Amino acid sequence: MFWLPLTSLYQQAKRTSPTSGFNNLPIDREEMGSATTQRLIPFAATLIYLILIHSTPASSSLENRTAYEVLEDYNFPVGLLPKGVKGYDLNITTGKFSAYFNDTCSFSLESSYQLKYMPTIEGYISNGKLSTLEGIYVRVFFMWMQIVEILRYGDELFFSVGVLFSVFPIDYFEESPQCGCGFQCGGGQVRMPRINPFVSPYEGS
Repeated sequence: MFWLPLTSLYQQAKRTSPTSGFNNLPIDREEMGSATTQRLIPFAATLIYLILIHSTPASSSLENRTAYEVLEDYNFPVGLLPKGVKGYDLNITTGKFSAYFNDTCSFSLESSYQLKYMPTIEGYISNGKLSTLEGIYVRVFFMWMQIVEILRYGDELFFSVGVLFSVFPIDYFEESPQCGCGFQCGGGQVRMPRINPFVSPYEGS
């Protein structure tokens, strides 16, 4: 009887093990890899297709909408923006909204107030609320003051310049004004809305 090292016994058992025969089978490993890849390609293509059909329509519908339609989506009349918007940006997650004009746009509201829109206006939009506005000015008491917030309550719009606010009927803004002549372009009938002066929210309290 010969005593063999334990490692030699292990190697001998491995050579005679039934499972060791699998190592001698004529299997083309490259062919197996190619077959696996071919099975995965249709699955990956299907996954990409499903992602595209769920994401593309939403992006396309947003790109095709105008800035005026975005206002209506958030329960505002289109007349809050004058005619001539050349483009806009909207982050539907944060509500950040920007609109762009070729130049500064100025007009009067029935000789009561003068409004001025800068080439870029921006703020945050949500249902019935425009806040942190920049780029829209109104002339009050011989001073240009920035409109910082517009709120809708029922059929009225509240315009705030910080310490003062004014109220306009919403139907006054059912159409967009035109730079220069405002709502009085074309010699049409002048509308006389119920316009309240800018007052302090603390007056009368």
